[in-house]
Amino acid sequence: MGKKALKILLCGASGRMGRAVRAEIAACGDFALAGAVDARPSPGVDRAQAFAGLLAGADVVVDFSVPQAACRCAAACAKARKPFVTGTTGFSPRQLAALKAAARRTPVFVSPNMSPAVNLCFWLAAFAAGRLEGFAAHVHEAHHAAKKDIPSGTALRFAAAIAAVRGGKKPPITSVRAGDMVGDHTVLYAGPHERVELTHRAHSRAVFAAGALKAAAWTAARAPGFYDYFDLLGIRKLLR
Repeated sequence: MGKKALKILLCGASGRMGRAVRAEIAACGDFALAGAVDARPSPGVDRAQAFAGLLAGADVVVDFSVPQAACRCAAACAKARKPFVTGTTGFSPRQLAALKAAARRTPVFVSPNMSPAVNLCFWLAAFAAGRLEGFAAHVHEAHHAAKKDIPSGTALRFAAAIAAVRGGKKPPITSVRAGDMVGDHTVLYAGPHERVELTHRAHSRAVFAAGALKAAAWTAARAPGFYDYFDLLGIRKLLR
C-alpha cells in the first residue's frame, strides 16, 4: 500500500508562487491539494473566505499571501491545531510576534526563501562573516520588475545572519528590480587585496515550490513550535 498523500491547503494560490506550488503538487504523488484560496479567486481557486471551511480537510497549510492574511491563517491553524508553513515576506515585528504566539499551539514554519540551498547559504554567510575579520560585508539582490518588497526578505535574512555574528551590525543592501529575474543574491566580503563572493541564483520558482512542500512534510511531523529551514537542515547548532 502506497504512502498517503499529504493534503495541502494553499493560501495565496493565484500568485506566482501559488501557481508554482499547485504545479508541483500536481506533478508529485506525495501531496494532494485539499483546497486553494486567494483574495483574487481564479479557476480552481476559491475566495479567501473559504479558508475556514477547507481547513478541516487539510493536513497542513502552505501560505504565500501577504503578512496580514498569513497572520489570520496562522491564528486559525493554531485554533484548529493544523501545521502552518509560510514563505510570505515583509512581516512587521508585531506580525512575527503573532506567528510565534500561534506556534505555542501548532507547528509554525517561517522562511523568507524556501530553497534549501539558499538557507544553507544563510548559514555559510554567517560562518564566513564570523571568520573574515576586517572584511566589509555587502548584500546585493536582483528580482523581477513586479516584486513589491525592497529589499527582499531573502536579502534581509542574509543581513540578519551576518549581523548575528558581528555584534548586531547589519551590512548595506542594494536592490535591482528589472525584467523577469526569479531571484539573484550575492554576499560580498571585501578585504585588503582580496574579496570573497557567495552567490545564489534561482533559475525557476519550482525550486521554491518544492522547498515549500518539503517544509510542509517536515513541519507536519513536528510538535508545536516556531521553526525555519535551519531546523529542517539541522544546521542551527553548527554556528555556536
